[in-house]
Amino acid sequence: MKHSDTNDLSLEVAASTFAALGSEQRLAVLRSLTRAGTQGLSIGELGDRTGVTGSTLTHHLKILLQSGLIRQHKEGRSIICAAVEFEELRALSEFLVKECCADAPDEAHNHG
Repeated sequence: MKHSDTNDLSLEVAASTFAALGSEQRLAVLRSLTRAGTQGLSIGELGDRTGVTGSTLTHHLKILLQSGLIRQHKEGRSIICAAVEFEELRALSEFLVKECCADAPDEAHNHG
């Protein structure tokens, strides 16, 4: 995704990013990472918390990484951590609500 500016977020990019969340397991992974905050979690901790492990977890992390919703880095020699890209997640949320009620009738007309 990599579009922190919601004005720049196209329908195509938003659809692609939402598609990355179209799995219960990926959504659980993203939710666990969101709960963990900016420090993220090691792959092992993430697997323990979500019940998704091994190659399945690796597959889901790859999709979330490609969507721009998470990042990975190494700590030390072998521990790989994952953390949420909070600005990207906010941009995706704001994409949905930025035009909230734009086409709704005016309140005064509803009660008049």
